[in-house]
Amino acid sequence: MDSKIETESFKNATRLKQLRIEHRSLDDEIARLSLDPAVDQVQLRRLKRRKLVLKDMILQFESDCIPDLNA
Repeated sequence: MDSKIETESFKNATRLKQLRIEHRSLDDEIARLSLDPAVDQVQLRRLKRRKLVLKDMILQFESDCIPDLNA
């Protein structure tokens, strides 16, 4: 049982790290593209939307890691 919990925790931590890296990468790309006056605004909005989705996923993973105090 403990092994399964540890494996699940490791997977969650790894996934959380991947999401944070992707979020940071998108942030850099958005900042770079924002400097270009000829940037495709639709593409920029899609990147910003993806970044928000990633942020929500990160917050959900972090929330899942906090133990329930009522348990």
